[in-house]
Amino acid sequence: MPKELNKLEKIIKVVFNRKELLEEAIVHRSYINEHANFHLGHNERLEFLGDAVLELIVTRHLYLNYPNPEGELTNWRAALVNSKMLSETAEEMGLYDYLYLSKGEAKDSNPKARGYILANAMEALIGAIYLDQGFEVASKFITKNLLSKLPRIIEKKLYVDPKSNFQELSQEKVGITPSYQVLEESGPDHNKKFVIGIYLEDELIAKGVGTSKQEAQMDAAENALKARYF
Repeated sequence: MPKELNKLEKIIKVVFNRKELLEEAIVHRSYINEHANFHLGHNERLEFLGDAVLELIVTRHLYLNYPNPEGELTNWRAALVNSKMLSETAEEMGLYDYLYLSKGEAKDSNPKARGYILANAMEALIGAIYLDQGFEVASKFITKNLLSKLPRIIEKKLYVDPKSNFQELSQEKVGITPSYQVLEESGPDHNKKFVIGIYLEDELIAKGVGTSKQEAQMDAAENALKARYF
């Protein structure tokens, strides 16, 4: 199925010299498994390169623009380059619509799997931009799409994990340490689903869902932060 690469180029604001690099960046391994004679390989090698390019450009920007200690810069970098941030940015671009996926992957409604695919594709795209256009164009792309989010990350303390962040806020604002309770538990052992509530004393602030208690707690804390309770 041919992809409309020119539309994708308009979205990312990069016109490729070697269109096959852009196309390879959006080929998921599952597609190759179904289409062994496809003219390109999957995007994992580009992802490997893009991961390194992304980390270098973000690190360089932080080093040159912020005099903060190494520990803080490391936390900020992690918040910018983690899979959640990458997948969210890819979603904003509508990148999923351009991916080459197997029929099974395309129908999979699991948000975690979708996020993982998108994060990897974002890294592959960065790798492709770097190979085709060089360091400065890759840097411009990363600055516009990821580094632009840094002020909000710092202001909202998004570099702190949600549980720690909400606990710090709740202790500071109301003097209460939040607690967590399992509200629902379902599914077989290999595919559990937990619904967990986050409480301030007896008040339910938010709920979270996950495949483990820890994941559901993190989701609950993140939802509590989004609720702007304080």
